[in-house]
Amino acid sequence: QVQLVESGGGLVQPGGSLRLSCAASGTIFSIYTMGWYRQAPGKQREWAATITSGGSTNYADSVKGRFTISRDNAKNTVYLQMNSLKPEDTAVYYCNADVQLKMLVPVRNNYWGQGTQVTVSS
Repeated sequence: QVQLVESGGGLVQPGGSLRLSCAASGTIFSIYTMGWYRQAPGKQREWAATITSGGSTNYADSVKGRFTISRDNAKNTVYLQMNSLKPEDTAVYYCNADVQLKMLVPVRNNYWGQGTQVTVSS
């Protein structure tokens, strides 16, 4: 029904930057909140940032001031600009979207992407 595909991960040195993208496709009527989560090795998945359809944003304290979430509603895409990266930012980053499907009756589901690896190391 809906696919989320992340891109932009990779290896970066401490202090560097990366920009993640997540494109949603499928039987989409509208997308409500979109967000980024991350999971470090041996740890539980944690929330990083979210953005509403109207553009309101929220950030975890661990990324506030360094990461910026944005979205392009016309492209059904959410971005995460990550600056001043630290080794503790190393994780698999997952995109999440709250989607109303294009169906005869309103159906609203939550979807996850497959994840993209971000490694911060010198």
